[in-house]
Amino acid sequence: MRVCFRSSIQPELMDEYKRRHAAVWPEMLRALKDAGWNNYSLFLAPDGQLIGYLECDDYETAQARMAVTDVNARWQAEMATLFSNSELPPDQGFEIVEEVFNLEDQLAKASTVATQQKEQA
Repeated sequence: MRVCFRSSIQPELMDEYKRRHAAVWPEMLRALKDAGWNNYSLFLAPDGQLIGYLECDDYETAQARMAVTDVNARWQAEMATLFSNSELPPDQGFEIVEEVFNLEDQLAKASTVATQQKEQA
């Protein structure tokens, strides 16, 4: 499963956000991987808009696995002051963005359709 989410960083704190993410704690990196967060990336726009992308078997399960780790609680507490919306821990305030197109999925579908058409001919 592919997951895209968005949030926002306070524009005046973007440099601090980038600094912290340039050296994420090794324990946090391992916890993310162990919880099933794969191919995980964060993108930060000049206005503070944060876009995240990850691949996992099940997002709710991967998120729940992180929620029970001590390192995640510490990391979220460290990051909370940088986000524009601090009512929730940062990882609980992500807005999931619907995927409407994926090249590989459509190529695979087109290939299957083409194969079926050849078989019927």
